[in-house]
Amino acid sequence: MTPVSAALEQTEDRSGLPSLAVVGATGAVGTVMLALLSTRQNVWGEIRLIASPRSAGKKLKVRGEEVEVVAISAEAFDGIDVAMFDVPDEVSAEWAPIAAARGAVVVDNSGAFRMDPDVPLVVPEVNAEAVRSRPKGIIANPNCTTLSMIVAMGALHHRYELDQLVVSSYQAASGAGQEGIDTLHDQLMKVAGNRDLGTTPGDVRRVVGSALGPFPAPLVLNVVPWAGSLKDDGWSSEELKVRNESRKILGLPNLKVSATCVRVPVVTTHSLSVHARFNTEVDVDEAREVLRDAPGVLLFDNPAEGEFPTPADVVGTDPTWVGRIRKSLDDPQALELFVCGDNLRKGAALNTAQIAEVVAKELTQA
Repeated sequence: MTPVSAALEQTEDRSGLPSLAVVGATGAVGTVMLALLSTRQNVWGEIRLIASPRSAGKKLKVRGEEVEVVAISAEAFDGIDVAMFDVPDEVSAEWAPIAAARGAVVVDNSGAFRMDPDVPLVVPEVNAEAVRSRPKGIIANPNCTTLSMIVAMGALHHRYELDQLVVSSYQAASGAGQEGIDTLHDQLMKVAGNRDLGTTPGDVRRVVGSALGPFPAPLVLNVVPWAGSLKDDGWSSEELKVRNESRKILGLPNLKVSATCVRVPVVTTHSLSVHARFNTEVDVDEAREVLRDAPGVLLFDNPAEGEFPTPADVVGTDPTWVGRIRKSLDDPQALELFVCGDNLRKGAALNTAQIAEVVAKELTQA
């Protein structure tokens, strides 16, 4: 559906369709969400936009209409069937249970509930059926890094049964929010035109100075082997999310997962190098066919012609792009592959919208 057709649809009868709230509508992911809602098949009646009190009164366009933002409150959820949360963890932790108590099914994009055993963690292409078991009235959306690979891994697991994942991520600055994007652009301006930088120890640090933003080292002209917060034994929170969330989504509590998360000077789109080991021998041509036919996956794998996923090509698109597919040289039960996914679309807004659409279908069939 095009934006024009979405705008025309506002004249159609929406009575009987479930109502939707977008919480965090003015944020980076919220902005992408409104664009998605304006272009995807419309399954919603009223769409209510909710944000912090300082954003109340703003008017944002969705489905070709201007809608006024209302301040978050318990009453703001009255009459809402589904509430999508695109807000920080602490905001979701406070308000998602309130929205659920007012009768809304909450689809939460934060990390507040992902590992709660009473909250399903859902990727519709992999485990859509899990949305029906939601004792707290809350459904969680996975971390954007996990989402960038799990659609492909789910398809391969269905065919070969995963045994182990060894993952290196190459995560975009936007994974650290607007501050991450602004920091990268500011650092780019500082180094632009200086052709001597990156040739002596510490020269990039001296030019960038203390303006590191959310990163522990300069991101420009650099890669930073760190994302998230420090956890036990030197692991980062992002690395543990990849492990724990993959296990939960795939229903494999004993899946062996090792991840190293690296921040790279890319604005948007996460990439991952994946070593996937299975319980049976894999056929690389068959694996390509599995991925070619998998919902939500775009196979782009022809190195002889220079065709493989890169963030510059994937940004702004919905699928998980997969390429560089090779059978492991030393293990007939393992594949090597490279995946890219836009961390603000499928990695956040799109998957949330897809979960909400599964719930909407359930509600209209009830």
